[in-house]
Amino acid sequence: MNTSYDTAAAILPLVGGPANITSVAHCMTRLRLGLADRSTVDGEALRALPGVLGVVEDDTYQIVLGPGAVARVTADFEALLRKETQKARNATPVKLALRRVANVFVPLIPALIGCGVLAGLNGLLVNLDRLPSLTPALAAIATAFMALIAVFVGHNTAKEFGGTPVLGGAVAAVVVYPGVAKVTAFGVTLAPGQGGVLGALAAALLATYVEKWCRGRVPGALDVLVTPTVTVLVSGLATLYVLMYAAGAVSSAIGTAANWLLTTTGAFAGAILGGLFLPLVMLGLHQALIPVHTTLIEQQGHTVLLPLLAMAGAGQVGACLAVYVRLRHDAALRTTIRSALPAGLLGVGEPLIYGVSLPLGRPFLTACVGGAAGGAFVGLFAMLGDQVGSTAIGPSGWALFPLLAGDGGLGTAVAVYAGGLVTGYAVGFVTTYFFGLRPSPPTAPEPSP
Repeated sequence: MNTSYDTAAAILPLVGGPANITSVAHCMTRLRLGLADRSTVDGEALRALPGVLGVVEDDTYQIVLGPGAVARVTADFEALLRKETQKARNATPVKLALRRVANVFVPLIPALIGCGVLAGLNGLLVNLDRLPSLTPALAAIATAFMALIAVFVGHNTAKEFGGTPVLGGAVAAVVVYPGVAKVTAFGVTLAPGQGGVLGALAAALLATYVEKWCRGRVPGALDVLVTPTVTVLVSGLATLYVLMYAAGAVSSAIGTAANWLLTTTGAFAGAILGGLFLPLVMLGLHQALIPVHTTLIEQQGHTVLLPLLAMAGAGQVGACLAVYVRLRHDAALRTTIRSALPAGLLGVGEPLIYGVSLPLGRPFLTACVGGAAGGAFVGLFAMLGDQVGSTAIGPSGWALFPLLAGDGGLGTAVAVYAGGLVTGYAVGFVTTYFFGLRPSPPTAPEPSP
């Protein structure tokens, strides 16, 4: 069955897309569009659409839909147009670049989670001195992926940026190949894995550009032989003599900076990270942290930043619970909160952000306050020597408990993280309950008889 939304969605690209629409209106039977360039319209395809009765070209471009249907299609068309326009407005070069980098790492998250859980289980068995015959096997399964993660990053990078994925993986494999320990340049000997995922990302990106350069210049008869050879050779040498050194320096700086930040200014850093993460999520800028998390996991076995950032979700949950308690007569909003709360507790905050706190305004800000309080709590313990980290990225909220690791052992890590969540819930609730909602206007007294 063809719905009004289906019709609207089919019409939009055939009239030149959102950028070509200057005005939208309708009469009793026709959708009337102002168009910037009518030459981009596919009139024949429009006439062939189910639900379209005809097309009239006048001062506006008129699509005949019939009485009743035109109002429904116009409403859906305008909503779709707003959505596409907003999407185009948000597609800044920085956001597009971050999104492409995220597309490299996001497919790796399931393996990171699975291996992270197994690493945590193996660590628990080792500490308890249980199943000693099984723990070496678990260790091998849990660490094998991380030992070769550079290859997967290279494969995904080439795929995302338009190269041949296997060539990206081949060049990135140089980063983790044990034989690089025999390579010396500028008086320094390389170490296998030096540069980590950042080196693999840079190597595969370079390979993609070299491959595209070759494809445009090598005759077709020689392409299958010359292009892969030149791509691997040029990119491989650049990886060995330049990229691994540079990426290694950056990776080391990231690890040093993260440790210094938490041991020196833990409470303050936790408050900043926990308080600002919701706005970063809203703007899509949180994707820039994925390579940082992956680098820390590769270097240290866990990322100390994720538990701090997860406190933003705790503040959000607390804020929405306060909204639920305060707005007892708003049945629709309370239904939304009940539906989205389980996901929020498990670290999926978008339903609560876009369905509750952001539309209301103030609760979004008080949720940030709750996140800052939870982050400060976890950061304070990091200053005291009990850093909490996550062995994988992706989950947060309650879903992060199986992935926790820390300097003080699993029990301490769980206790500190749980304390941060409770702090975030409580502060988010209290600040929202008292300051996050506008007071209801006073009702006028009834006139005396």
